Amino acid sequence: MKIGVVCYPTFGGSGVVATELGIQMAKKGHEVHFITYSQPVRLDILEPNIYYHEVNVHDYPLFEYQPYELALSSKMVDTVLTEGIDILHVHYAIPHAYAAYMAKKILLEKRIYIPVVTTLHGTDITLVGKNPSYKPAVTFSINKSDIVTSVSQSLKEDTLSSFVIKKDIEVVPNFVDLDLYNLDGPCIKSQIAPNGEKVISHISNMRPVKRIPDIIEIFFRIQQKEDAILLMIGEGPEREKAEQQAKDLGIYSKVKFLGKTSEIRRLLCMSDLFLLTSSTESFGLVALEAMAAKVPVISSNAGGISEVNVHGETGFLATIGDVETMAEHSLTLLQNPRLHEEFKDNAYRRAQEFSIDAVVPKYEAIYERALATIREGKENNWTT
Repeated sequence: MKIGVVCYPTFGGSGVVATELGIQMAKKGHEVHFITYSQPVRLDILEPNIYYHEVNVHDYPLFEYQPYELALSSKMVDTVLTEGIDILHVHYAIPHAYAAYMAKKILLEKRIYIPVVTTLHGTDITLVGKNPSYKPAVTFSINKSDIVTSVSQSLKEDTLSSFVIKKDIEVVPNFVDLDLYNLDGPCIKSQIAPNGEKVISHISNMRPVKRIPDIIEIFFRIQQKEDAILLMIGEGPEREKAEQQAKDLGIYSKVKFLGKTSEIRRLLCMSDLFLLTSSTESFGLVALEAMAAKVPVISSNAGGISEVNVHGETGFLATIGDVETMAEHSLTLLQNPRLHEEFKDNAYRRAQEFSIDAVVPKYEAIYERALATIREGKENNWTT
């Protein structure tokens, strides 16, 4: 089949999952066309069956904000017509599902019905969608999609409680490529911890929702009882304040702010624990990636994190903001080598449940079902 993928082309979880899903579909022999404003960061357009169509938004003095949704809808229509796209898979309700609906209506004028699968990832519901300015559009976009999926049960429940949804929402979790974490060479931890220190890591875009001050506070408590180093991976608005907090606590020399890096897999390989303290998290893809690298996770119990990180098996969960308990859980593992090894093995086994082979076929089945609906002449939204 020919699949059109619409996503944000960034390092964020939705963009990563959308890109990896497209890559896996291409490996299965499907033709995958990415439609977005720049090339997704993990996409190699030289790979077989992968194509990229750039959405160009032109500057007009008339507009204070350029109409990206209009340009995106037009590009979807053009790609469907020129490439013979069978199905559109859009990641994020706003603006992608909204733009897809407009593209569908335009194509209907040409007697072309294109099914739309919408995947909800989190902030399109928990942050953007609940804004009164966008709520009607989000509700409309979800209800007009042919099939709707969410990345966690928690996000599904949040969506149903916040919007009047008439569509069934199927839970299809995020996934991880386990092969990426089987590094060819040895994991040389001494490159980061030359004196045998324990290595704690955190990866995020360092927005307020990630509760970065909690990460620094937890590490401060850990290093009082265990010689350790903290790796802060990523960039964002909270980084500068976090650096100042580390200086104020006298631990700045033990905290390494590494910014954006392509060495995440190697850094996780060197890590003993992963911290995730978010106040909201639809799934927690970074936690899953840490577990794929056999790193136990100490996290908050926000959103869908508990659907990934199993308390007392792959790591520990605590109430949002409870830095004392998270620090205690961290020390429990760091100071008990046998328990730490057990949790490492458990983490990897749990990650296997979210492998490509376990999850990607679910999306392929959804595509086939959407196309079968059309072949059987049961298009529910043909004229609506």
